Amino acid sequence: MTARHIHRVLAGVLRGRRRTDARRWVGALALCAVACGSSATHSEGLEPAALPAELRTDYAIFAQRCSKCHSLARPLNSGISDENYWSLYVARMRRQPGSGISQEDAGPILRFLHYYTVEQQHKNEKAVPPPAMSGSTASRAPLSVRM
Repeated sequence: MTARHIHRVLAGVLRGRRRTDARRWVGALALCAVACGSSATHSEGLEPAALPAELRTDYAIFAQRCSKCHSLARPLNSGISDENYWSLYVARMRRQPGSGISQEDAGPILRFLHYYTVEQQHKNEKAVPPPAMSGSTASRAPLSVRM
């Protein structure tokens, strides 16, 4: 849907035409406005207030610099767990024109990414279900009791 089409639909409302169509679009626009009203950090699933106090500044640098070129979800959902790879990744991003990542920014960004990676690994370890019971006891059906 183009802006021109939306303008035509809304203009039709003002002239009394296509009211049903316009009401649908106004409703959809209202829903979009409500959905988009949250900040970028919330929509990407990371609440800065939940971070340890000493990492909030590191996160702020990460969020400010890294969101210039891509969404924060890109590094956060990358699945990277190797610190050496993170170093190479941040160095490559630093060389991108317009990234704004300075050599001084690399340290705080890497500290935050290390913390985040460790936290994700802990969450994944907790989410792994316990191993199934072994052999003969696992395959037996429960005994029924007669009264």
